[in-house]
Amino acid sequence: MNEHSLPTEDEAAFEAYLDTLAAALHHRSRKQPLRDYCTGLLLPEGRKSMEPMAARLAPARTRTMHKTLLNFVSEGAWSDEAVLAAMRSQVLPAMQAHGPLRFWIVDESGMPKKGKHSVGVARQYCGEVGKVDNCQVMVSLSVANEAACLPLAARLYLPEAWAVDEERRSKVGVPLDVVFQSKPALALEQIRAAHAAGVPPGVVLADEVYGSTASFRQGVSALGLDYAAAVRATTPVRPPLDKRRARLWRGQDAALSVRALAARVPRSAWRWVTWREGSGPELSGRFAAIRVRVGRDGAEGEQTLLLEWPVGVTDPVGYWLVTLARHTPLQDVVATAKGRWWVEQNYRELKQEVGLGDFEGRGWRGFHHHLTLSFAAYGFLVMRRCQQPWPAGGRAGVLSFPVVADPTHPPIRPERHAPTSIPTMRRRLTVGLARRLPRCPCCQTPHSEQVLPIQPLLLSA
Repeated sequence: MNEHSLPTEDEAAFEAYLDTLAAALHHRSRKQPLRDYCTGLLLPEGRKSMEPMAARLAPARTRTMHKTLLNFVSEGAWSDEAVLAAMRSQVLPAMQAHGPLRFWIVDESGMPKKGKHSVGVARQYCGEVGKVDNCQVMVSLSVANEAACLPLAARLYLPEAWAVDEERRSKVGVPLDVVFQSKPALALEQIRAAHAAGVPPGVVLADEVYGSTASFRQGVSALGLDYAAAVRATTPVRPPLDKRRARLWRGQDAALSVRALAARVPRSAWRWVTWREGSGPELSGRFAAIRVRVGRDGAEGEQTLLLEWPVGVTDPVGYWLVTLARHTPLQDVVATAKGRWWVEQNYRELKQEVGLGDFEGRGWRGFHHHLTLSFAAYGFLVMRRCQQPWPAGGRAGVLSFPVVADPTHPPIRPERHAPTSIPTMRRRLTVGLARRLPRCPCCQTPHSEQVLPIQPLLLSA
């Protein structure tokens, strides 16, 4: 047995991870398709839809492999929730080794589509292209701390035109109990499920689509969770009950929009705050925090209204309602409200590294199974990232090229990069996974040497 047939540490960890996920499928026949599909999602090059993955995984029997993957993903009667729970049980402890969870982040992501027959496709706003376009939109919940961000749950947003069209629903297999729900309602349902499952609490972060919805804010508060939610400029607020009338509330007993209130804030109330390091300069801005009452007649209680207004701009660029303790330092309030950057990076990595948006099936079940398996593949990368020794400091702009100690074994990534980044974790793993395929997935060169499968090696070890 030569050294190339031995599993690397990453490969062995991947197999153990998949074994735990396979147990959640409750059927032995699903174990190999799970392994094949997750392997296909992590391989380099090409789209991560089923037919190209089948060609890379089994070039000599592509049609058979394609049919197997298709049956497993589009028709398989296994539980998405069970697989995601198995993923969560493995990845969250690795994340928490770097500190407690800080944020629960709700957001949406659009996936452009050409046709009109895939489930949920409609002309709607798509963040990926930055405009209204033909796309599917999923609503997701992720958790994050200082080390990483992990998607926990996702569901397709089904537009009302789809929800009431029985013929279209029947063709794509939308379950009978699925009715039209707004995006905030879907997000709140996911938060409630995570809370009931015992996920460690964090501050709920949301953009204005969710934060401007009173029922969403009230539902989060009812669970005992704090939130920092962006709101629209027209959101009404009222003066606090302590009867103190600072200049901004003088002569004003009725509600004001947050935009109108921002115009009353005196210059002395604004502060420059730096909330985190970026790849270049530190991220900073001009902020003010005001105590206000929220909701009809102040029914949601007293909260902090956070405002961001850069110098030289005619209007504020951000408004947030924050339920952190009253005397929380302004820098902490700003850092919390700005914590949503994690999920934007998540979506980019999910699409670029594991093909989240590459599913080409039309059905409801297949779409959600693909989301689940994409999250599972990504979850392994998050876990391995958290298990690596972390470099001390260093910004992206000053990263050095890796040193080539042995020309016969060059670095996995020869360019400047963070050694613990998600792309690096994927490359490290796929070096071994690709070596065990009949052909190289990049250049299609046949592998001249037959190697033993990983699983028997693990058992013999």
